[in-house]
Amino acid sequence: MTTTPTRPRRAWLRWTLGTALTLGIAGGVLWINRSAVALWAVGIMMDWRMPVGPHREVTWNGGPDPRGRSSNERPPNIVLIMADDLGWNDLTWNGGGAAGGTVPTPHIDSIAAAGVAFTNGYAANGTCAPSRAALLSGRYPTRFGFEFTPTPAAMPRIVGMLSREDPLRTRKPILPDPMPAVGDFDELGMPGSEITLAELLRDEGYHTVHIGKWHLGGSPGMTPGDQGFDESLLMANGLYLPVDDPNVVNARQEFDPIDRFLWKAMKYAASFNGGEAFAPGGYLTDYYSDEAVKVIEANRDRPFFLYLAYWAPHTPLQATRADYDALSHIESHRERVYAAMLRALDRGVGRVLEALRTNGLEDDTLVIFTSDNGGPAYIGLPAVNKPFRGWKISFFEGGIHVPFFAKWPARIPAGRRYDAPIHHFDVLPTAAAAAGATLPTDRTIDGTDLLPYVRGEQPGVPHRKLFWRSGSSQSALIDGWKLNLSDPPGRAWLFDLRQDPTEQHDLSAERPEKVAEIRAEIDAHNSTQQPPAWPSVADMPINIDKDTSVPDAPDDEYIYWSN
Repeated sequence: MTTTPTRPRRAWLRWTLGTALTLGIAGGVLWINRSAVALWAVGIMMDWRMPVGPHREVTWNGGPDPRGRSSNERPPNIVLIMADDLGWNDLTWNGGGAAGGTVPTPHIDSIAAAGVAFTNGYAANGTCAPSRAALLSGRYPTRFGFEFTPTPAAMPRIVGMLSREDPLRTRKPILPDPMPAVGDFDELGMPGSEITLAELLRDEGYHTVHIGKWHLGGSPGMTPGDQGFDESLLMANGLYLPVDDPNVVNARQEFDPIDRFLWKAMKYAASFNGGEAFAPGGYLTDYYSDEAVKVIEANRDRPFFLYLAYWAPHTPLQATRADYDALSHIESHRERVYAAMLRALDRGVGRVLEALRTNGLEDDTLVIFTSDNGGPAYIGLPAVNKPFRGWKISFFEGGIHVPFFAKWPARIPAGRRYDAPIHHFDVLPTAAAAAGATLPTDRTIDGTDLLPYVRGEQPGVPHRKLFWRSGSSQSALIDGWKLNLSDPPGRAWLFDLRQDPTEQHDLSAERPEKVAEIRAEIDAHNSTQQPPAWPSVADMPINIDKDTSVPDAPDDEYIYWSN
């Protein structure tokens, strides 16, 4: 006998089926748009986790030399300027320059002209944070486990998801499953047991100041203040100006997963000496330059160390409208914004150099300029590292062969070019020697004082062997032979840089004995290094010869990069 459902039961069934259908449709919509939902959630989370207060002025400490020395008795001031993601071809010092050389960089170029251009200057890593660790410690960052660049917890998974959905990419990232526990972003950094350049100089009576990017940890023991800096104006986040500011011009790269993440995650924020976040005073590059000038003026009567770590020209690509308007001859919007950022960077360096001159400090100040790594593929500008192959996030020359200049009019003759390979970790012993500081004897210092080589007082070369490691990618440069390794995909590339400085002719098949020899050197070097202090959370495919705006092809050469 068949029974007919009662009216309340029929209504309940309709409601249940309707609700299930609605939830199913909503779930399907969310799944289809999961990338957009994830990016939206990142923005909401950042707004909640990082409130930013209104702008406030910074007051820098000043005063006389604490040891009572006259200007003739004081050691030299030291100004270390680091750009972020600056490509070899971004500067005009060697006949290059953005937009076909139409965007001059006279102030940065002047450091090379007035001192020495290191034509084979190398970054410590193909990404930013390990390079900064080497710069300030004088050591391979792998000696203390700083192998990978710290990233926010959500970034690898979201960028990996976006990359897997990218129709331009034929090779996809490899993500561990389950994702390993890495720890909080602020806990990933350079351990307090490392002795930094700032600590060495502070012990010699220097006033030490940091401005800009840090990326070496934010937990106790890792902050700028804990690592030897008396004062620190920190880049608390990464927008150059608010996205909707009337004075900013933005360029978004929708083809790049990293760029899409950054636009959602970044805020316009600074902090001073570990205080609360506040809005910087103007376009970020100009703001750092303004504050650097104030530091120089406040410390003109005592020796000081200024570490000026610009964010430019790192993404997100944002320029002032004035700089953008000044480059109307550049047709590509993306390239024009990028070139305008370089214009601001060069202007800022010029203002720092001028402040040294006007305060009577130019002759006895050691100025060092470099970049943390080469230009990235993900900005979609193919000539950024010309003539070198590769990009940031690789150990091909485009990723690690960087601008590297120094001037000290009292000690370095103008117009020098030094061609032997040097490295970021040489900055610490070079600056320490200039200041009369003694290097630590309880640990290996991998760098060396470059001044005797530059002045022709020391025979030979600073380094016969240099090594790089980031998980699946490794490289070594030994007596002019360069071996690049990547596993996956299980590839080796061998180049004789003395004959082939741009890595065009792979000799690995012709010289297997040389490959084996350098592999053995890499193994021996690795045996002296520490394992990573935190695990890799992704292996990302990097096309060696194409920027990210261009589709992959099956026969493209590529590496995998662990981070």
